[in-house]
Amino acid sequence: MMASNAQQRQSRKWNGTRFAAGLGRGLAGALIFALPMFMTMEMWELGFYMDRSRLLILLLLNIPLLIVLSNNVGFEATHTWSDAIRDAAIAYAIGIVSSTAVLTAVGVLQFGQPFHEVVGKIAVQAVPASIGALLARSQLNGDPGDNTEDDDDPIQEGPADYAGEMFLMAIGALFLGLNVAPTEEMILLSYKMTPWHVLAVVALSLLVMHGFVYAVSFKGGHEIGDEVPAWHVVIRFTLPGYVMSLLVSAYALWTFERFGDATIWPMLTAVIVLGLPCSIGAAAARLIL
Repeated sequence: MMASNAQQRQSRKWNGTRFAAGLGRGLAGALIFALPMFMTMEMWELGFYMDRSRLLILLLLNIPLLIVLSNNVGFEATHTWSDAIRDAAIAYAIGIVSSTAVLTAVGVLQFGQPFHEVVGKIAVQAVPASIGALLARSQLNGDPGDNTEDDDDPIQEGPADYAGEMFLMAIGALFLGLNVAPTEEMILLSYKMTPWHVLAVVALSLLVMHGFVYAVSFKGGHEIGDEVPAWHVVIRFTLPGYVMSLLVSAYALWTFERFGDATIWPMLTAVIVLGLPCSIGAAAARLIL
């Protein structure tokens, strides 16, 4: 026990090289995850006209999300919540810096723009960028199974409990859903689709969720053993995961003001349309996160 504690203290000592490498991976992760949104006109416009109360809620919700994510699959193996808070703060800072740098480089941010517009554009982009920064380790550091206990740069392993799995599925839904949630196509598709199209999208989403990870033996997936009934996996993972995807879809559309003055049916259809990429992201969460 004493040896284990000593090893943890030793691993937590300051290492400038490791810290610089972590920052570099974090910046790369922010760019990989958020670059499509950096280049999306709808995201630029959101920073200008987005309701400030919804933006504030998004920014505040991102803080505990990053902390919990850091504690599960963050920069490194965290031993205390203070470590997770530190890594979350670093990830948020990387998100802000990368958003400012990219938006300035491509001419979205310019001198003379109103202060609230500049802040809004940076703030709305910093959320996905900070998530990408925190996921950089799992995206860019190779196979965690290749690391040993003596590794100087340990990778945080994912959760084994059910609540942790559900949380990662929600992050996976955000991972893909945020890329398309701000676009006009979500609303356009909701008006073009018939009830039969909606049912087809729901069925496709459920089939993809069940087959992508749980029925197919991908790395990180949940294989269905001979002793486990198929319905058990559907009830325990597929259906809750799809509900989680729809909730993430609805919140993203509400936050980005995609509903507007739409009636219930177009709103429901838009949630189901966005639920397709969200469900794929949720199903692939243990692969991409």
